[in-house]
Parts: sequence; structure tokens; C-alpha cells
Amino acid sequence: MKVMLLFPPNWTPSMPHLALPTLTAYLRQHGIEVIQRDLNATTFDEILTRDYMLHTLAKLREMYGADASHYPENRRNIPKQEQVAWALHEGPRIANQVEHAKRTMKSQTFFDGEKSLSAFETVIMALEIASLPYYPASLNLQTYISAHPTDSSEALLEAVHDEDHNIFLGIFRNGILEEIKREQPDVVGISIPSMPQMLAGMTLGYLIKQESGLDCHVTIGGPHVSMLRDELAKVPRIFSLFDSAVVFDGEVPLLQLTQAIAEGHDLAQVPNLVYRDGDQIRVNERKTPEKIGDLPLPDFDGMPLDKYLAPQLALPLLTARGCYFGKCAFCNVGYGEPESFSQLRAEQLADQMMILREKYGVRHIFFSDEAITPKNLRHLPSVLKELDAQFHWGGCVRFEKVVSKEMLDGIGEAGCRMILFGLESASEAVVKRMIKGTFADDMSRILIDSEQAGIWNHTFFFFGFPGETLEDAQETVNFLFQHKPYIHSAAMGTFLMERYSPAHRFPDRFGVSRIVEEADKDLAIYFDYEVEEGMDADFADRIADRFMDTLPTKSYPQFYANDVYRFLYASHLAETEQRMVPWLIPEQGMAQ
Repeated sequence: MKVMLLFPPNWTPSMPHLALPTLTAYLRQHGIEVIQRDLNATTFDEILTRDYMLHTLAKLREMYGADASHYPENRRNIPKQEQVAWALHEGPRIANQVEHAKRTMKSQTFFDGEKSLSAFETVIMALEIASLPYYPASLNLQTYISAHPTDSSEALLEAVHDEDHNIFLGIFRNGILEEIKREQPDVVGISIPSMPQMLAGMTLGYLIKQESGLDCHVTIGGPHVSMLRDELAKVPRIFSLFDSAVVFDGEVPLLQLTQAIAEGHDLAQVPNLVYRDGDQIRVNERKTPEKIGDLPLPDFDGMPLDKYLAPQLALPLLTARGCYFGKCAFCNVGYGEPESFSQLRAEQLADQMMILREKYGVRHIFFSDEAITPKNLRHLPSVLKELDAQFHWGGCVRFEKVVSKEMLDGIGEAGCRMILFGLESASEAVVKRMIKGTFADDMSRILIDSEQAGIWNHTFFFFGFPGETLEDAQETVNFLFQHKPYIHSAAMGTFLMERYSPAHRFPDRFGVSRIVEEADKDLAIYFDYEVEEGMDADFADRIADRFMDTLPTKSYPQFYANDVYRFLYASHLAETEQRMVPWLIPEQGMAQ
């Protein structure tokens, strides 16, 4: 049996995602031949080439004339004439520079702010030009904006074959589809962790199902698919793009699916499966989630480790599955199912880190789980010290009372270079409504102690949780500015009503008077809503925009573009004994 696993765009192309390596390790452990392909990394690598850029410019000239003078009048969904004129004028220069820019982003020169800023801007402009023939679709480093809504099955079924607006059709048709035809896998698995990957993932399914020379079972999976498990069964027409969907943890279901197909068995006994059976869509029972300690180390063999757009290789690991707290009202961890949590011991984590270093030469480990437990924060430093293991690492941590100065000093000495904290709000009333379980005094103490331990503090926060007032939002802003020497970066947003979060499942408990569900958005995971009191979504957006306007400009924004860049930048500063720059303090105001 042969399985091919595919990871579609768009995901930030700076580090592998764990989905494929985790599934690959389990299948290979059970004797299944696996080919894994990170199409996200290879798609960016292909687009950021001189040949691709010149091909794009030729296409723009064909569409709009050599100088954008043949511009169609009274036609909708086309870019502004000045955008096309800019692309045709600047495009040849960008095409000649893009491969050098890519090499710069993948080298130590990335940490030279001036040189890598120019390279970063070239990459951004190249992606903008590459997107123009497919306008209004847009591909960038952070996300993909489709010309069609991807939360509508009707729109998605149209988008997958829309040659005018789907950039992935040509890339996949001339690339991975040819490899699939050569390899003739029995099962193709497509991982879709996020909504921006939905069109590319469904386009892969469409191309495979349309290819007459292929007879393979196409299954989809990933967190985004798990969130849509109930909705998929209601839209049988979407199953023209794939044969089945694996929801929740996929190791055992994918193995059993592969075995059932090999032996010609009915799929009714494959757990966690939603599948097409003739004219019927069937939903199988769910299994008890696997404990993380019973699973093998993720296997990165076959991943394009030389193609990630980052100056140093960083690899992800999990310290645990699930969230040990698991109560936050805004979070849909568990996707509405009873939360299952299991974690690795510090000794197991250290062993995995050592194996990855020996096998791939990696020194940077990014823990990608919901939150590292205080237990592992306490014990991992001594284990790493005993092994004389020199790593840079980071991950998410909750503002827990038990996170002490001693603990933070210990992990700082053991190579922790960045912590991502879920601050969310500094208003006691809002935090209580969120069931966040954290307190402003602990937040303050931990941020100060973490910074003094040499750790880069990144915070998440948002405005607009149901019931939040302008005064509550001001408390968060005040807290941030009071602690500006101790916060080095942040991700800010507004509250999203996400499918299966407690706020979505039990709106009455959180002051939500109405959740707006639109019939044509039958694959939605985010919803508009109305609140009984406090600010609405529009007002929260205005607050967020106003706060953004107050932020100091960063000379080198490329260092802040995503979590991996921040992590690697923090590691570089620690290695070169340079000072970390606070987020809210203007750079000209910093003492040299």
C-alpha cells in the first residue's frame, strides 16, 4: 500500500507544519509506504523565481497590454489600472531580484536588518505581482484570500475549476498532479488545518478526481475539517471533490482506512470517518484519542527542509495534545467534544529534541501546542542540562500563578528564547467572563520576570469579547503601556465567534443575543453576532484600528512578520548578546 500526504497552501512558509510528519511517522511505523509533500513550501519556492515572475508578466501583458493601455472598460473584478502599470514597470526588476531575495531570507543575512528588509520587500512585491492575474484573489506570506467565499460549498465547487481566479490550478496541474500520476498511490490524504488552505486543498481533490488515469481514494483531514464535520454530511455535493474526511486525531483512522481500502473492506468500521457510500454520506463513531506518549516521533523525512523561507531551520514539536486548561470561552480547542489532554514527560521531550538534532542538525525547536504545562517548564531545564543539550526553543505558556521567577530563570538558562502568552484582556471583569483563569497581578509579575530572564515576551490580546465596554478595553491598553519595557511583540485582533467555542455553543451564558447563520455559508466556521450589552464587533474593530495607529514604526518589520521569524530573531539577539527591543517604545527613544 502506498499513501501520499499533501499539505496545501497557504500556511506561513517558514517552518514545517506537524500534520504530515505526525501521520507519516505513525503510518511508516505500521509498514505503510508514505510520500509526504509540503506543497505550501514548494508553491512559494516556485512562485519566487525569475521564470515564474516573467511568466506572470507575460500573462499580464496579454491581458492588459504592454503598458496596461488595453484596459477593459466596464469590467468587474479586475485590478486598478495603476496596479497593473506598476507591476509591468517594476516587474522585470523584481523578477531579476527575487531569487537573490529568497536566498537572503534563507541565510544569516536575514539578521542584517537593512539587507533583509530589501529582500523582504522584494518577496512581498513578487507575491503581489504573482496574484494580479487572478485578482481579486491574493496570495501573501500570511494568508490566501480567495476570489470566491470558501465558507460556501456552492462557491467552492465553482472556485476549484475557475481558471481565471485560481492560482493553484496551473501550479498543481504541472507539478504535484504529475507526481501523483507517476506514483499511483492507493490513498491521497490532504491536510487542511486552516480556512486559507481550503481552496488549495479542494483544488487538489478536484484535479485528482478529474484525472482519468488515477484510481485512488482521496481523504481530507485537519482541524478545519474537524470543525466542519457536521456540516460536510449536510452537503453531499462537496464529496465530488474527495471520498472521505477524517475528523479529530487521524493516525489510527488513516491507518485503518488505508488497510480497509487495501483489503477491499467496508469503511463502516473506520473510526472518525465521514464518507460517501453510493448516494449516502455516512458518519462513523469516534474513537478515544490516542495519548501523545503512545505515538512515534514526527518523521520529517521527505519534507523540503531546504525550501522554508527562514534563515535557520526550526522544527515543531508538541509537548502535549489538547489544552490542560481548556475552559476559555473564546477558544474552540476540542471542537465541541469533551476535551482530551495528554502530555509528554520532560525526559521524552528532551529525547525527541536530541533525535531531531542528530537527524536533521536542527538547533531551534518550536513547541506548537496550546500551552506548555508548568510541570514541563519546571523539569525540562534540568533534563536538558544533564544531556548538555544546547537548543533554542519557545512556545505558548499561560499566565499561571505557579510560573515563578525561579522557573523563568531556569528555562531562560536552558535555551528558552520566546514565550507566547495569551494575555487576551487585562480587565478583571472581561477575563472573568472569558473564564480565562488568569489575573493581572500574575501577568505583570511574569512579564517582568520573563524579560529579566532574557526571554522574548510575545502577547496575544483582542478587543470585543461579548460584554466588554470601552472602559474595559482601556484597562487592557493601560496595562500594555504600563508594561511596555517587558513586551517585545504582540498579535492583536478582535473577538471572533468561532464554531464550537463555548461562546458559540452557549451564547446565552456570555451575553450573546443572536448568532447570525447565513444559509449560503454552509461551511462557515466564523459567525457574525449581536450582544446584549457592551461594544459590538464594528466598535471593537474601530478600537483595534485606533490602537494600531498609535504603534511605533519598526525599522525592520520583517523580524516581526510571523512567530518563527520572531523566535529566530530573539535567538539571534541572545547569541550575539544584543538587547531585545520593546514593542511599544519608539526605537529612537531606546538607549544605545
